[in-house]
Amino acid sequence: MRALVVGPGAEGRFADVPEPVPGPGQALVEVHRTSINFSELRHMGRLPEGTVLGYDAAGVVLRAAADGTGPAEGTRVAAFGAGAWAERAAFDTGSIAAVPDGVDLAVAAAVPMSGLSALRSLRAAGASPGSRVLVTGASGSVGRLAVQLARLAGAHVIASVNTPKRARTLPPSVTAPPVEVAAGLDGAAPAEDGVGLNGVVPVEVVVGLDGVAPVDVVIEVVGGETLVAAWGLLKPGGNLQSVGWASGRPAVFPPGSTFSLGPARSLNSFGDVTSPGPDLTFLLNLVAAGRLSVEIGHRESWERLKQAAAAQLDRTITGKIVLDIGPADHGLS
Repeated sequence: MRALVVGPGAEGRFADVPEPVPGPGQALVEVHRTSINFSELRHMGRLPEGTVLGYDAAGVVLRAAADGTGPAEGTRVAAFGAGAWAERAAFDTGSIAAVPDGVDLAVAAAVPMSGLSALRSLRAAGASPGSRVLVTGASGSVGRLAVQLARLAGAHVIASVNTPKRARTLPPSVTAPPVEVAAGLDGAAPAEDGVGLNGVVPVEVVVGLDGVAPVDVVIEVVGGETLVAAWGLLKPGGNLQSVGWASGRPAVFPPGSTFSLGPARSLNSFGDVTSPGPDLTFLLNLVAAGRLSVEIGHRESWERLKQAAAAQLDRTITGKIVLDIGPADHGLS
């Protein structure tokens, strides 16, 4: 079968690779859509040549897991796991979620890595009703979802971008108040009476971090000087989740900047993508209900990976870049 693999010079190229052989707890998926993540391109050179690329996939189950777990043959699914940029892939059933009716597979393919990163970092940081949550790099794919999910948790959200132009790319679906507020980010349904809605304010969009008042939670995806500045905005007892390092710049903390009186502040790395299936289900249900917006900035055939990757690395496109593997009319099939 065809797949996109690591080629010479740390560039993606097409290759014929062996068909995947699912284990007992894996489903074989025909991949119709995949999406590009910035980190996949930046760190491609760390992988051995010939490695099948990609982590985000959406398609249809060709063969259900032999152990009886997971979705049945013919189910439309989204999945998170290595080797997604291929015509077919085997995924652990704990890494798969059924795609709700009405959700296009292109949208579903844009959810896994970005959505899991946003949801799990907010949950780990303790975002809750009334808390002040700062999201850096808010115009990126993780940032846009983190802003919306923090709003749904009832938080006051500060969305930080690096230029006024980036601020203008944030659509109303990201910055407007939510219609209803969830009780939390644990997969529970929102209260029917909209508990927590009172006092919800629009997202506060800022360029840079100057003048931002102290916060309880930081979802940090930029790194470098932004990470250092965001750390300085944490209240006593606050938590910073270091999710990404898009700037590629070093973070240099001034002497004494890690000391503060009162409850300890904390900085945590993030990378927990174990058993993502239930959280993928939660996120896709939010999308189906119209409560979470996933913006596709560009959609392209995987035959044009080089052009799509250049657009991702140059940051000329906002929103996710989705690649079609096969005919574009597979979107809802």
